[in-house]
Amino acid sequence: MIRTAAALALALTALPAAAEDAPYRPDCDRIDAFLGKMVADGRTVGAAALVWKDGAEACFEAAGDADRETARPMTRDTLFQIYSMTKPVTGVALMQLWEQGRFGLDDPLEWHLPEFAALKVVDGENPDGSPILREPRRKVTVRDVLRHTAGFTYGADGAPQNAADRAWNRLQPLAFDKTLAEFSQAMAQVPLLYDPGTQWHYSAGVDVQARLVEVLSGRPFAEYVAEHIFQPLGMKDSGWKRTPADRARLASAYHGEAGALVPVPEAMLLEPNFTGKPMTMGGAGIVTTLDDYMIFARMLLGQGTLNRTRILKPSTLRLMSTDQLDPRIAAENRQWLPSKGSGGFGFDFFVRTAPPQSPQENRGSVGEFFWDGYPSMLFWVDPAQDMAVVFGTQKIPFDNAMHREFRAAVYGANYTGPAGD
Repeated sequence: MIRTAAALALALTALPAAAEDAPYRPDCDRIDAFLGKMVADGRTVGAAALVWKDGAEACFEAAGDADRETARPMTRDTLFQIYSMTKPVTGVALMQLWEQGRFGLDDPLEWHLPEFAALKVVDGENPDGSPILREPRRKVTVRDVLRHTAGFTYGADGAPQNAADRAWNRLQPLAFDKTLAEFSQAMAQVPLLYDPGTQWHYSAGVDVQARLVEVLSGRPFAEYVAEHIFQPLGMKDSGWKRTPADRARLASAYHGEAGALVPVPEAMLLEPNFTGKPMTMGGAGIVTTLDDYMIFARMLLGQGTLNRTRILKPSTLRLMSTDQLDPRIAAENRQWLPSKGSGGFGFDFFVRTAPPQSPQENRGSVGEFFWDGYPSMLFWVDPAQDMAVVFGTQKIPFDNAMHREFRAAVYGANYTGPAGD
């Protein structure tokens, strides 16, 4: 709820310059006002935010409805489909196996998934539209798969499409009726968009990571994650496969423009979570609460450990949260990654490497790492401020402007990081 008119006004204004010299504390009233305004303006139906700072919960705020049609409010136990915020969980699972010596980061992918041995790169098209293929200049490595530099595609809707995207659409590697093993066999038939290591391109590489977890551990992916991440951390409300009873707590998704949001049909979103379909994606699919995901974020903030439970070594977490992109990959070859802020990409995380360079850039601290999800979900870890933040909503399409404004509500519109950044 919006607590005061003054708080709402504050959410829309910059902090006084002098405030930048004061110790930073999140302003819960300002966050609350932001959430209320998003709902009042019809930009989302409901939203919630959870902030953890200096070893304790700093703010939990919620506004609007989890389901507008039944007037079910957004509450503490609301379940969210987090989509690509699944990806960091998958990366942590794979890096646990790296710590055990099961693979090397620069191993060719085909050493562990032999179906990828015959990968080719699209090098134009014949007059009949068939692809011209060539050998890649080097092999795809596991490191490429972790940082979206393998050359894989995620497919593309509509035109124009290239030969790789058409192959994806024909093969449907991530169809819900496929297993991860079947996905991997189909994905290996999709040609690469470019030579490995030369561009950053968001892709189904994280689903390849999930298949690697299965092969390297000998366990089904979802079972491995439950046994080695969710259960040790006490994340009792997180997982891919859910029961029909969970629907009563699930936030509904809405699509459209401000003031004209309409419900997204369940059939477009809920498979395979609430059906018998076998697919368990590494890049999407987890259903969870803000509290449960904050447990995961706090583990990351704790350099791989939470409440004396170690999930990763500190050195491994530092590796994942360090920019891994070759500086020779220019901004124009990083797809939309620069829209996230001044930084690069680690292993399944965006990594901020410089303070915000303009008033329009997302606020944040150097050293923060984060990712987000298709229905405008977001989380980040800010070690410089000893803080983790989880923002939950179910608004499609993805709303980067909402994230920019939310960060301004959390940090203040003039924030560029602690002194020395």
